Amino acid sequence: MAQAKQGDSVRVHYTGMFTDGTIFDSSVQREALQFTLGAGQLIPGFEQAVIGMQPGEAKTVIVLTDDAYGQRKDTLVFMVERNVMPPQVNPAVGQRFQIRQRDGSTMLVTVAAVSDANVTLDANHPLAGKDLTFEIQLLEIL
Repeated sequence: MAQAKQGDSVRVHYTGMFTDGTIFDSSVQREALQFTLGAGQLIPGFEQAVIGMQPGEAKTVIVLTDDAYGQRKDTLVFMVERNVMPPQVNPAVGQRFQIRQRDGSTMLVTVAAVSDANVTLDANHPLAGKDLTFEIQLLEIL
C-alpha cells in the first residue's frame, strides 16, 4: 500500500488538542483537510507526522512548539494609543483585528489589554509557545 511522501496531495481528518486534552480545532465534523506535503501550507510538525502514513492509518502525535507555531516573541506585543483606532472601534480583550503596517502589509493582532488611553496588541499566533497534540487519520493520497 502507498505511503504519503513529499509532493503528495493528501486528505486527512484531524483533531488538535493542548497538552491538557482541551480541543482547539477539529475537522471531524466538517470537510476533511486537503493539502500538499512539502508545500509549507501547514505547520512543519503536522506535515512530518503525515509522511509515511498509509490511507486508513490513524495516529496521535505531539508537535513541539518549534515545529508548530514557534516561540512567543515579546517584540510582537506592542501598545498603541487608543485615539489612533477608528472611533467606531471599541476594542475588547480577545478581539482580533487586521491592521495595516507602515509598509502597506497587513498583520493579524489580538487585543491583549485595554485601558482608557492605550490598547495592547499581540501579533503572535494564538498557538505560539505551545506544544500541540494531533490525532490524525490519513483518508487518502490523491
